Amino acid sequence: MRHPDILHTVGGTPAVRLARLAPPHVELYAKLESFNPMGSVKDRMARSVIERARERGDLAPGQTVVEATSGNTGIGLAMVCARLGHPLVVVMAENFSVERRRLMRFLGARVVLTPAALKGSGMLAKARELADAHGWFLASQFDNPDNADAHERTTGAEIVADFADAPLTHWVTGGGTGGTLLGTGRALRRSWPGIRIVVCEPDNAPLLASGEPMPPALADGSRPSHPQFRPHLMQGWTPDFVPALLQRAREEGLVDRVQPVAGTLALATARALAREEGILAGISGGATVAGALQLAATLPAGSRLLAMVPDTGERYLSTPLFADIGAEMDAEEWRLSRSTPRARFDVASAAPPPVAPQPVATAIGREHVDRAVHDRSRPVLMFALEWCEFCWTLRRFFDRIGVPLHRVDLDSPAMQPHAAEIRAALHLRTGQPTIPQLFVGGQWFGGCMDVLSAWRQGRLQAQLTTLALPFDAAAVPDPQALLPGWLQPRVAG
Repeated sequence: MRHPDILHTVGGTPAVRLARLAPPHVELYAKLESFNPMGSVKDRMARSVIERARERGDLAPGQTVVEATSGNTGIGLAMVCARLGHPLVVVMAENFSVERRRLMRFLGARVVLTPAALKGSGMLAKARELADAHGWFLASQFDNPDNADAHERTTGAEIVADFADAPLTHWVTGGGTGGTLLGTGRALRRSWPGIRIVVCEPDNAPLLASGEPMPPALADGSRPSHPQFRPHLMQGWTPDFVPALLQRAREEGLVDRVQPVAGTLALATARALAREEGILAGISGGATVAGALQLAATLPAGSRLLAMVPDTGERYLSTPLFADIGAEMDAEEWRLSRSTPRARFDVASAAPPPVAPQPVATAIGREHVDRAVHDRSRPVLMFALEWCEFCWTLRRFFDRIGVPLHRVDLDSPAMQPHAAEIRAALHLRTGQPTIPQLFVGGQWFGGCMDVLSAWRQGRLQAQLTTLALPFDAAAVPDPQALLPGWLQPRVAG
């Protein structure tokens, strides 16, 4: 299928039956919003809010957009803003997952962190302050009607079309901003007046279930946290206030039941979705399906439920969802490795096949190496390979300490005619056949591990000082940490 741009791929996500997790007397489906281009339900809202603001003239061409978000909204906005040419500043509490920050920055956004102690209301206040101070457009996901409108037009319409021949009896979603609930709920209630709409929220932060109103605004216009708010695991759910869109959904009678979900159950259900259904969901998706499963156990035979799964588990690698998932082999994996003789870490590998004869170090190769090593315009010089991880390590290292690193990439197209001769001359000069090889002011410092060792010993700093090359001595306290992940210490099971 062809599309004019990435924005036209938003929506059209599948509803997938959960064949193994659901009790047999009901049909339980999951709407997988990770099929959106940036991996979450928030892509819908992001496109709607920005496009509608541009249509109304509220957002001028090239104007900066700012928003407070736990991450998924920011990622969706980063996609939309990149496509439509708007700088984006995201305000995000420091306790949300690191993966989300990096994704937003990769898409070109700037991310301003706020203290976790100030909670969701703190990052929202900061976003408003930045918008007022700099004349930026505030996306206002928590009270912007374009948020709900996106879901009424797309999410709700898709669900009605998918289940036209077999209407849902129950729709289960999380609270969040209230946009998904309000917009989709309107569309579903209009098509199926008898549908029951269930909103899940953390069991330790029952803002909706409590029925307690938000405290009145303070003198400066800010609002204190809701008295029932407590920190919880479900990123994107239940900030420390009741958003205007969520309150509107409740006023319109779109909340038939509030289902509390424990954080531990959310984690267990997300893992069960992966291992029993092959569905990679985040903590909030696990929580919504957990709420749907709790509900399904109480329903009559023939009930048909749909649970919203708002994003993908890859957003949660640094969270408790993956806390027990190791990067190294566990005891069972070590047992499997040892069950056959080849390619093992605990047994010396067989001798490699004979190496082909090395090319001769020609005059051309020696001249090229000599000229490069003694080029005063390139005092820090690395003979490298473009796609070598050890070369990447040294590139990152010198970038961190603020020293320009010049490279001779022997595998680049420009170097191909004489690469073998240059490498042979380099081998003759250093006695080392490997790449990278680093020279500083004409002095040879060796390969990647040699350079990192020289930094730990202070020899590299001394040479940089001799050459009057400024550097940040505190920038890399542990150079070993810059090595590729697969080279970090491995403990045999």
